[in-house]
Amino acid sequence: MKITEYIHSLAADGRLLADAAEGAGTGAPVPTCPGWQVRDLLRHTAMVHTWAAAFVTEGHTSYVPDGGEPDLDGPELIARFREGHRQLVDALGGAPEDLDCWAFFPAPSPLAFWARRQAHETTVHRVDAESARGRDLSPVAPAHAVDGVDELLRGFHARPKSRVRTETARTLRVRATDTEAAWTVRLSNEPPAAVREDGTAADSPVDCELSGTAEQLYLTLWNRLPLTAVTVTGDADLARLWRENSSVTWS
Repeated sequence: MKITEYIHSLAADGRLLADAAEGAGTGAPVPTCPGWQVRDLLRHTAMVHTWAAAFVTEGHTSYVPDGGEPDLDGPELIARFREGHRQLVDALGGAPEDLDCWAFFPAPSPLAFWARRQAHETTVHRVDAESARGRDLSPVAPAHAVDGVDELLRGFHARPKSRVRTETARTLRVRATDTEAAWTVRLSNEPPAAVREDGTAADSPVDCELSGTAEQLYLTLWNRLPLTAVTVTGDADLARLWRENSSVTWS
C-alpha cells in the first residue's frame, strides 16, 4: 500500500471510531477488549496518536515515552480524541518523504512505518468502538486487511518479545481466500519466522492452516473475532496457541 492510502485509511477509520464511541457512550463496555469501557479505548488511542505524531513532527531518532493518557471523559474526551487524530493525519500528510525518526521495526522509510502502523492501530480500535456500539462493523478492504496481517506476522511477531513459541518446530499457514496472499509461519522456541507467498505457491505441508477472507483473518489474528470466524485445518492446538499468546500489548 502507498503512504497516501495509509493516511486515507487512518483519516476515515478515526472518524468512524469517534462516531461509534459517541454513539455508544464512554461508559459502554468494549466486547472485543474485556475489562475496557469506551473511555479506556479513547484514552489509549488518543495517547497513541499524540505519541506517534510527536515522532513525525519533532523527528525524534530514539525512543521517547508517551505522555500518558488524557484524564478526560464524556464529550471532552471524544473532542480530545478527534483533535489528536486530526493532528496525526495532518502530521503524516505534511511530512517530508525523507523524514528521519525512530521506528520499532523495519519499513521502507520512517514515514511509511508510522503511516502504516497508525492506520492499522486505528482500524483495529475502530472495530473495538463499533463493537461497543453494537451495530454491524464497517468493512475492511481486502488490500488493507492483507497488509495488516503482513504487519502483524512479519513485523510485530518477528520481534524478540513475541510470545508465540513452541518447544518443537511447527508450521502454521495463513491463507486469504479472496486474494492471492498466504503466509507460512515457522514456529519454534525463537520468534516466529513468517514468509509471505503467492497463494497458489503455498502448498507445502504444514501442521495447521487458518483460512478465510482477508478481513476475517485480519480481525481474527488481531483477536477481534473468534477462531470460529476462520477455517482451521490440521492441528487446532496450534491455532489455540496463537490465540492465547499472540496479543500485542502497549507495555
